[in-house]
Amino acid sequence: MTVLQSSFNIELSFPTQALLMNYSAQCSCGNVNLTLSLPKPIEEYLPRACDCRFCTERNIAYLSDPMGELVITSKHSLQSLKQGSEQATFWQCPSCLDMVAVSHQLYDENEVIIKGAVNSRLFESTYTLPEALIASPKTLSPQQKRQRWSELWLTTKLPVRSSP
Repeated sequence: MTVLQSSFNIELSFPTQALLMNYSAQCSCGNVNLTLSLPKPIEEYLPRACDCRFCTERNIAYLSDPMGELVITSKHSLQSLKQGSEQATFWQCPSCLDMVAVSHQLYDENEVIIKGAVNSRLFESTYTLPEALIASPKTLSPQQKRQRWSELWLTTKLPVRSSP
């Protein structure tokens, strides 16, 4: 596993959509705040819990909608981790070590597209979410994973800015 330090806030976003519903959450220690905007009520989404060792050890379940938006702000620089095939970047609070999101870069002709998913466990104390569906992406090839992420994950932007 590779651990990288990041010194910026992360904005996971999609061009502004009318009628997006906003949901807020934070990591256990309160250093990382999340604002998730979705086109339908959060309670209607089925989180996906990856069955790999990395995700199960961290109790991560993912929530995303390709038409949604996620903004992450942090009082401290987030840690980025890579594991397995190192295609995805996992974003973690450096204080409480909660995993807050995952992202992946896709390349389309002249631009880089960032896709991401949020850890739905951070929303469970405030919102009633269905039990997570077990997913097994480890059975997918690297190409199949990238295709799945491009179809299911949030379109994201990761602007580099200094942390407050």
